[in-house]
Amino acid sequence: MKLRIISVGHKMPDWVQSACTEYTKRMPREMNVEIVEIKPDKRASGKNAEAVQEAEAKRILEAAGRDYLVALDEHGQEVTTLQLADKMRGWMESGRDVSLVIGGADGLHDSLKHKADWLWSLSKLTMPHGMVRVMLSEQLYRGLSVINNHPYHRE
Repeated sequence: MKLRIISVGHKMPDWVQSACTEYTKRMPREMNVEIVEIKPDKRASGKNAEAVQEAEAKRILEAAGRDYLVALDEHGQEVTTLQLADKMRGWMESGRDVSLVIGGADGLHDSLKHKADWLWSLSKLTMPHGMVRVMLSEQLYRGLSVINNHPYHRE
């Protein structure tokens, strides 16, 4: 099974890359994590936010293919670590690859949210893009540590 973090944005600061690598390298081969960067669409020539979101959504869906699609959205479902671990167990049992999508500066287009298998909210707060990548990487590792009864997560 492969986990893809599909993220609109590129040229992240070194600390983001370093932190994400720290967590993704801890993941076992059978749950490999790949970070796919989608170049943000520019708001040039009078493009509004919806047009930008729509163009980005098309590229995101191409990158995700037939994966189980998780869209990170502030209006999505908030879960505990144990609930996330249960979700991850389900993903593992299904055998499908999973794409987790982080939107760009304008967020995700409604069409992508409707196609998502799950809308997940890491927080109701607005966070910097790089911070979301790091938090997502850490939470995926934490969820797997719960599944494997590893002492990283403590209740």
